[in-house]
Amino acid sequence: MAITAPKVPKPSDPQLVRRSQNSARESWRMFEIISEFVLATERLNTIQPAVAIFGSARITPEHPYYQVAEDLAKRLSEAGFSVISGGGPGIMEAANKGAYAGSSPSVGLNIQLPHEQSANTFQDVSHTFQHFFARKVMFVKLSCAFVMMPGGFGTLDELMEVLTLVQTGKIRRVPVILVNSKFWSGLLDWIRGQLLSDGLIGVDDPQLLQVIDDPQAVVDAIFDHYQFRGFEPSPSEREAELAL
Repeated sequence: MAITAPKVPKPSDPQLVRRSQNSARESWRMFEIISEFVLATERLNTIQPAVAIFGSARITPEHPYYQVAEDLAKRLSEAGFSVISGGGPGIMEAANKGAYAGSSPSVGLNIQLPHEQSANTFQDVSHTFQHFFARKVMFVKLSCAFVMMPGGFGTLDELMEVLTLVQTGKIRRVPVILVNSKFWSGLLDWIRGQLLSDGLIGVDDPQLLQVIDDPQAVVDAIFDHYQFRGFEPSPSEREAELAL
């Protein structure tokens, strides 16, 4: 009868020893993550109400998308909203630049990346994260509305993350606004024609999205959403957000 290796390795097994060493390092890493959340919460708690603007890092200042984002951010800032971006170039820079020229804070939530991201210079408040997920949580906790300018995978990731959190009740219903109807039309057709028709989303889920092209209309839509309630989450909504 063939002798088979035990299913559970012995404590002295070299593979298990290496795994234990890695596990210990991962455990210590948890303290770094906790400290990152604590520092970000303490530093950014005063910037609300805030609106997050997402979009491509590859857009140049001469591009019409950049100019629309800058105009929109300035209008939001003048209306009393802090404007939050990812703190980098492209649409992020345009958002920070517009808010920087306004009366409310321009906020950049930057991320440490090996080559791709460098902070733009139009930030009243700049905070750098090591971990993508910690940065995402702070975007969600701080923002009372999300504006999606044209962008690539990163923008789509943020869009789907917010929609999932709203759909599942992990965060309150907030305005999720797509700017530039021509750019987003294909995605919206696919959502309605494929996801909805196949029963993969609820019949009301497409209504979580608004498509607005005019910058002032974006500002107005956010105020309309909160007309009969404050910008602050209710106690039950705040409790739900603790489970992010």
